[in-house]
Amino acid sequence: IVEDEVNIQSLITYNLETAGYKVNSFSDGEEILKEINSSIPDLFIIDLMLPGIDGLEVCRNLKQNSQTKDIPIIILTAKSEEFDKVLGLELGADDYITKPFSPREFVARIKALFRRVKKISPSTDIEILKHGNILINCTRREVYKSREKIDLPLKEFELLKILIKNKGNVLSREILLDKVWGFDYPGETRTVDVHIRHIRQKIEDDDSNPLYIETIRGIGYKFNDTN
Repeated sequence: IVEDEVNIQSLITYNLETAGYKVNSFSDGEEILKEINSSIPDLFIIDLMLPGIDGLEVCRNLKQNSQTKDIPIIILTAKSEEFDKVLGLELGADDYITKPFSPREFVARIKALFRRVKKISPSTDIEILKHGNILINCTRREVYKSREKIDLPLKEFELLKILIKNKGNVLSREILLDKVWGFDYPGETRTVDVHIRHIRQKIEDDDSNPLYIETIRGIGYKFNDTN
């Protein structure tokens, strides 16, 4: 946890330790960036408004580090910080939690994220999905466009996989939230939009005129099966 407000840091630590997690807490971004040189966690929880190096810069550093780039990140935001919240998701954060929050919901979101991560495990059966010049090796969690490997964070990978598996079918934002994030939080469907935009930038030749992932206004998205 990287949180400079002592009361919030203590609240999170207490509830996660009660739920059985081992927690290390830090008060600023510089501390955590030094810590990862010797200890790598399974999850980062990072407040956006930190002294010194802010939360967005911490996220950027973690995603650029080969040792931490695949570790899930949850960002903490105040309700008024919508722009920073979206930018955090674009930088690779997997989820965000808005202050003030329910400790029970907080722990539930953590558990849901870990369930999603654990489902991606080694297998003797290789699962390949292919459409057009896009190929997904589900077993190795790799994505290729025209045989060139594309780097997709966990949530982007899961979104793309679900869309291709259901190509031709319209999937609502709510369904995608439930399938990929594993937790229902109404009103936060912007999360899906941010990740879809990021995916388009990587797999589409022209993300402003997408051929693969089509927006179905007022509902959600569809992976076109005719291209």
